[in-house]
Amino acid sequence: MTGTRLLRAVLSILFVAAGVLHLVMPERYRGIMPSYLPAHDRLIAISGIAEILGGIGLLVRRTRRVAGWGLILLLFTVLPANVEMLRVYRAHGGAGWGELLLWARLPFQLVLAAGVAAAMRATPSLNGRGSDPRRARSRAPGPFG
Repeated sequence: MTGTRLLRAVLSILFVAAGVLHLVMPERYRGIMPSYLPAHDRLIAISGIAEILGGIGLLVRRTRRVAGWGLILLLFTVLPANVEMLRVYRAHGGAGWGELLLWARLPFQLVLAAGVAAAMRATPSLNGRGSDPRRARSRAPGPFG
């Protein structure tokens, strides 16, 4: 398995699992919804469905790019909830290490977005043309064929 395929698989599992959690345990997410956002339960369900579809979409060549861009957009749209989680944690006087993890989570959204962007790329094949036939380019055979 190539690094890109492994990354794709890991991200897919991560997003599908997170999406399922949104749908089966929405109460975990209600407390981190910013008060200025309407319809908390609906937004939690929509984000969960988007994570599931995006995670699955990363695995399918035909949907990989649109799924990737959707996940990147989702990562930035849930940022207010991540900030709210940190604010609520601090307001309740949580342990310092927990606050440190929540602060680290904010830039980790960028790491996840970069990972999704990398996972969107075509997986190289042994012939050097990439796995996406639309992106294949002809190459003169090398000295060994």
